[in-house]
Amino acid sequence: MSMTESATEQNLANAFAEPPEAGDVQAGNPLPIGGAHQQGGGVNFVLFSRHATAIRLEFYQNSDDSSPARIIDFDPVRHRTGDVWHLWVRGIPAGQLYGYRVEGPYLPEEGHRFNPHKLLLDPYARAIAGVKNWDFLAARGYDSSSSLADLSFSTVDNAGTTPKCIFTDDHFDWETDSPPKHSASDTVIYETHVRGFSIHPSSGVANPGSFAGFIEKIPYLQDLGITAIELMPVLEFNENESNRLNPITGERLKNYWGYNHVAFFAPKQSYSIGGPHGQQIHEFREMVKAFHRAGIEVILDIVLNHTAEGDELGPTISLRGIENSIFYMLQENGCRYYKNFSGVGNTLNANHPVVREFVRNVLRYWVMHMHVDGFRFDLASILGRDEHGNILRNAPLLEDIAEDPILRDVKIIAEAWDAGGAYQVGSFSTRRWTEWNGRFRDDVRRFWVGDEGMLGSFASRICGSSDLYQGSGKGPASSLNFVTCHDGFTLNDLVSYKQKHNDENGEFSRDGSDANYSDNCGVEGSSQDPGVERMRNRLIKNFLLTLFISRGVPMLLGGDEFRRTQRGNNNAYCQDNEVSWFDWSLLETHKEIQRFTRGMIAFRRAHPVLRRENFYTDADIKWFAPNGAAPDWADQRQKSFACLILGHTEPDLFLLFNADTRPVDFFIPALPAGKIWRLAVDTSRTSPDDLFHSGKEPSMQGQIDHRLEPRSSAILLTDGAS
Repeated sequence: MSMTESATEQNLANAFAEPPEAGDVQAGNPLPIGGAHQQGGGVNFVLFSRHATAIRLEFYQNSDDSSPARIIDFDPVRHRTGDVWHLWVRGIPAGQLYGYRVEGPYLPEEGHRFNPHKLLLDPYARAIAGVKNWDFLAARGYDSSSSLADLSFSTVDNAGTTPKCIFTDDHFDWETDSPPKHSASDTVIYETHVRGFSIHPSSGVANPGSFAGFIEKIPYLQDLGITAIELMPVLEFNENESNRLNPITGERLKNYWGYNHVAFFAPKQSYSIGGPHGQQIHEFREMVKAFHRAGIEVILDIVLNHTAEGDELGPTISLRGIENSIFYMLQENGCRYYKNFSGVGNTLNANHPVVREFVRNVLRYWVMHMHVDGFRFDLASILGRDEHGNILRNAPLLEDIAEDPILRDVKIIAEAWDAGGAYQVGSFSTRRWTEWNGRFRDDVRRFWVGDEGMLGSFASRICGSSDLYQGSGKGPASSLNFVTCHDGFTLNDLVSYKQKHNDENGEFSRDGSDANYSDNCGVEGSSQDPGVERMRNRLIKNFLLTLFISRGVPMLLGGDEFRRTQRGNNNAYCQDNEVSWFDWSLLETHKEIQRFTRGMIAFRRAHPVLRRENFYTDADIKWFAPNGAAPDWADQRQKSFACLILGHTEPDLFLLFNADTRPVDFFIPALPAGKIWRLAVDTSRTSPDDLFHSGKEPSMQGQIDHRLEPRSSAILLTDGAS
């Protein structure tokens, strides 16, 4: 045990050595409107609840204790202002564990599910202890023997099996930390998972699977050319919430991805290397500070559309037991059931004024106190639904987020759809929002696997998707372009599997998308055939080239640069094992792909014409069929075309694309006297002739055409301004 941990435990012991003296508990005040905040020589505890009849604050010494060390009841007269309950307690040390009991009506048919037998998490808790062995079944608010389980009232006390909140000291020396604030045109995002990124033994880090371990890999990301990392959920969740088993190995499946928050202000404790007293906050901040020193932004994938409390049969953890009727969307014809636009049981009532304020406070906290640079909002369309579930034209919460003065400089990225049928790619809220462009993913995949009739759609995607965004007044910077993401095949699996292989998820492969638009290059799964491997490398390079020459904001799925595989699993949300972990030995096996990725990011950076934040005009771009004529966009069988991007004061670029299964000769446009074409990239070639470093591109002087091999792409550039 460290000296710090010993001191903390001694402070806790001292705090409860004697009964509280008169004046130790005072009325406090209702602001800030939630959480536990140090004020003077004590802590002000605040909880919102409109329909509660009584609230009890309980202090614990250990996370697995079933009995509190101290209990304080809120006086409904002295300790309540409107719907806000508050009290001040003297001498609470950092590291103190606490939770709430809330009494009120248990009338699910009217939307109320108060149950004082359940110890509840503070919605504003900044750290949680005791998640590792959390039993969600014990947290449930019903007796499973009842035929109307969600209407029964459980008297089973869950204190010994549920986590506790940690009161934390908010001090941290940020030194001269300053957000990089990269423009959209300079941004290259790397999406990854904190644990999976470094937990594999091949990572070579001293602290695998942690915030600290991530810091050790920063030089690698810098070398790759990344300007922002997008972290899959790091807000606290219960990785052991599932009782399902892997049908192949018999091992218990996990909530690996974490899209099921239990505490919106608390970083994940298991990603910390410290002890149980809130060190995860300090370690997260150290990670952010280290990334900022390296010029890399930190974007959080945040889930504000639902909580881990699930449907009417789910556990009572926090919001359900505090004010169920306000925090969740309930069915009008029977309030005991939840509207489920999230696909996982419940939907946060994000356009209720109280909930809107809660969401804004969550975002402000992560920006102000944790210094994050942006957010990717999971199933963001839900945040634009009213209390009845209807999509709002000018959703108040989405506009609040976009116009909030604290959030004005951060990146806000929407997954512009939800599980209730909304699909708003190209028209999501205001121009401040960037959108995950699912059409880019699908159209680029379909073009390169050889689907017919994709010429026009592919051309639109590489030009910034004006067909999607221009009508709503947005530009290419609104399009976050990606070919792969956490949800679906990795890039390696996209060219190695024709079908998903999700047997290990225990859902009979019913989970995960069937619309993968993938190609196995003749062999399902791994292959030792050199011809198959050459074609897979070629297709991977095509996808990477397309991603990094396209206007918009590119996002690379972590590990795609060295062909990370999930063995065909396109929904590895429950696989906390080598299916999901980064095997860093692949960096040597597939160094050709890693070199190509790094080179394409550098090529994008070297040619600003590819990343300007406006759409191309006729004066900027010219289109060609392989024979030099104009393309026939209506020809459904045509799979090859080229475009000339005029650099004006920069080098011109000639981009060639051949998704056909036969080689195609492309006419090369003539240049003014004194200018020549040079070959920068050809994906059909092997390293180092697939991509040439700046200034090393071989001359194509005297050539009038360039042959593109089947299913390949190329870039030519002029040696100066035209």
